Amino acid sequence: MIKKGVYKWHAVYVKSRAEKRALEDLRYKGIEAYLPLRIQKKKWSDRIKVVEEPLLKGYLFVRVSQAEYADVLRTSGVVAYVTFGGVAAEIPEKQLEDLRLFLDKVNASVCVTSEAVTKGQKVKVVGGVLQGVEGEIAEVRGKKRIVLRFESLGCVVFADVAIDLIEKVEPIEP
Repeated sequence: MIKKGVYKWHAVYVKSRAEKRALEDLRYKGIEAYLPLRIQKKKWSDRIKVVEEPLLKGYLFVRVSQAEYADVLRTSGVVAYVTFGGVAAEIPEKQLEDLRLFLDKVNASVCVTSEAVTKGQKVKVVGGVLQGVEGEIAEVRGKKRIVLRFESLGCVVFADVAIDLIEKVEPIEP
């Protein structure tokens, strides 16, 4: 099947604990979807088990054109698009690539917070496993961290990065 149209990434709200099922249903329909997963150790009274959990509970990312836009909403478990001003918020592809890199390289130490993080200097990682990731530097709980901000979702993804592995990114002048 040849897809036509302009494809953009969007975030969608998903029913509680239905992220993986909605992901399967979207893919079955031929819709490109991404669910960031984090590996966690869960402890029960009789055992410890390693499980994959959604990093951003209640959210999935879909890459659609106008033609598939409504199909996403007709998928079991999908509630609505994340919108601003009544328009589905676009998620830059670079942010999703960086999020994938975070999870591929430092999965165990990736954290998510919705606490307000003061905007800081824009930086790019120039070495190590996160080389090429761009974000903002911030003081979070007393540690220097690289921050990948998803303002459209109201959350921040962050991981520890040595200060000598980053360089400032100068804003582009118009």
